[in-house]
Amino acid sequence: MNFELLKDVINLIEEFDGQNKNNVYSADIDGFKMWITNKESTSKKCIPEPLIWEGQENGRTPESVISTLLVHLNRYAKSYSKSAISDSDFSTQEDFIYLINLKAFGEMTKMDLIKKNVHEKPVGMLIINRLIKQKWIAQSDSLKDKRTKVLKITEKGTKSLDKQMKKIRQATQIVAGNLNHSEKMELIRILDKLDQFHQPIYNRNIESRDLIETVYQEYLFQKK
Repeated sequence: MNFELLKDVINLIEEFDGQNKNNVYSADIDGFKMWITNKESTSKKCIPEPLIWEGQENGRTPESVISTLLVHLNRYAKSYSKSAISDSDFSTQEDFIYLINLKAFGEMTKMDLIKKNVHEKPVGMLIINRLIKQKWIAQSDSLKDKRTKVLKITEKGTKSLDKQMKKIRQATQIVAGNLNHSEKMELIRILDKLDQFHQPIYNRNIESRDLIETVYQEYLFQKK
């Protein structure tokens, strides 16, 4: 028996187990093989093919393309979400997204819930009031601070969400389209990097008239 090979395999399995804490891959031989394949593909250095996009010859910038594609993808996602709730009591996709957050992360204040969904306060309050009216969420005094109200999903809200989750999951799968696993992981990494750039700016609540100039000067201009 080749004990060196066996040792290498065991080391690989330990590495796989350590990197798969979030169960990105299934904990079986198929998941292990997929992890090996993706590990090998990402380790190979290759020169990417030059990209060509509409309007490039007229000076259209990569930033313009990124912005446009993000807007388009958001609209596509909304259309699938609208289809997922077409036969339900949900009014908008924000209704079930708020419920999903409360179910996943537990009770939180109104402002914490609104910030988690990157909404302005007036818009977020309308959604929350609608969910309270439907008796899908309930508010109570915080155990940490009696002056603060916290929200939690109700049994009725959980049942309404669970009833629609199959279609909601199908909608999210459709949004990911024809990307393979490694492409999805790379897209998550890139989008997360963008989110980490924009979130602290958003949390500053900079006046709209000053937003572009402030961000350009403080976050972009100094890095060039």
